[in-house]
Amino acid sequence: MELKIHFLGAAGTVTGSKFLIETPHHKILIDCGMFQGLKKLRKQNWKNLAIDASTIDMVLLSHGHLDHTGYLPRLVRQGFKGKIMGTSPTLAIAKIILLDSGKIHEEEAKRANDEGYSIHKPAQPFYTIREAEFTTRLFQPVEKDEWVLFAENIKYRFRYNGHIIGSTYIELDICGKILVFSGDIGRITDPLLFPPDKARWADFLFMEATYGNKKHPSDEFEEKIIDLVNKTIYNRGTLIIPSFAVERLQTLMFLLWELYQKNKIPSIPIFVDSPMGNNILSVFEQFPEWHQLSKKEYYGMNSHIHSITSYRETWETIDDPRPKIVIAGSGMVTGGRVLTYLQQLIDEYTTTILLVGYQAEGTRGRDLLEGVKEIKFYGKYYPVKAEVHHIESLSAHGDQDELLDWINNIKNIPEKVFLIHGETDALNALKIKINKEYGWPVSIPKLNEVHRIRVCEKILNLIIIIVYFIGYL
Repeated sequence: MELKIHFLGAAGTVTGSKFLIETPHHKILIDCGMFQGLKKLRKQNWKNLAIDASTIDMVLLSHGHLDHTGYLPRLVRQGFKGKIMGTSPTLAIAKIILLDSGKIHEEEAKRANDEGYSIHKPAQPFYTIREAEFTTRLFQPVEKDEWVLFAENIKYRFRYNGHIIGSTYIELDICGKILVFSGDIGRITDPLLFPPDKARWADFLFMEATYGNKKHPSDEFEEKIIDLVNKTIYNRGTLIIPSFAVERLQTLMFLLWELYQKNKIPSIPIFVDSPMGNNILSVFEQFPEWHQLSKKEYYGMNSHIHSITSYRETWETIDDPRPKIVIAGSGMVTGGRVLTYLQQLIDEYTTTILLVGYQAEGTRGRDLLEGVKEIKFYGKYYPVKAEVHHIESLSAHGDQDELLDWINNIKNIPEKVFLIHGETDALNALKIKINKEYGWPVSIPKLNEVHRIRVCEKILNLIIIIVYFIGYL
């Protein structure tokens, strides 16, 4: 039997994860993410999939991030009616993210129409809250580590891989051939999460390469944050930390609280302005077995940090003359509440911006990282007078060493390794490393490529032999 693997996203780029597995009788989609970053990629979001969405039987989600789930409402709009499977915390996070994203899409479309800065007349939301709500009705939770039979000769299971709460890699068994989709592989040492489980067998490995060409510095956060907090207090300014609402925000809360507990930073007001981030905190409370925070730590950090619950409080915080830390979404400065803070404060020398993770091409975060002198918010340009700093040690993605460590438990030689979810330099660097250290065949697929692989050949050969002998007798 021949399988067709359609690389519909995260091929040659980091975002938009979508991998369609097509058998003669079934279609299974692994992840269903939005493209982010470069305009040419974002424009892909508005296109229908190259295949009929109504023919897809099932979606398997590795985790809840937008670049792995954000296309789901569009898929449903195109006719998908199957089940969307994932672990319980993954589906809880995906629901929060999709509803929040739908709200943002509606608000941005309305604002663009009211202020007339969109080239589209009228501007339309990518999807609505109602469409997001309808999509979540298709969610069906699955326990991790347990094989689930989907059809004859097809089963799958989810395995813990760190990264964010609920995140997994996916093993898909088709006729005894194991296809492993790494999802986003987490860190070996993480303040909140356990080390990733490792795959033991992979006939075909689909592996992320976000940091395939880099090694994260160690202990960078503590030294950097102590310096920036002291500088912020001295300047009576604002330290703005754009943050992903899932995992990164909770990690920042924990680490800042821990530094205060150890008397390594003085008392300074800390505000978290992320409605979605606040909702994600409830997922940590709901699924304690998925993380290593104790109840004492969880409630301690929550009581130490003020969570903003209204837009009025956002403006009160901006006007607050005290030195302060503001953690607000989004991590790549593509949207969310952080835009309001930056719009008002980025042109002040007393403002400091700390970027804490990967910044994709085409995002404001990448522009700030590369030292732009002005930046665009809501159709207008603002001068960048704030200091910009960057920390990579908090990344939720494993670096090159950790990625190589993750595959060292695989007992067989894969027939093919497909490197995905990375930019060109990262993909090429990891390919060279895997070739050198393991000697495995590695391919870097391009967007919308289709690869064909054969499975069930042993079974087919056995059937031929049996038929031959029956005929002989």
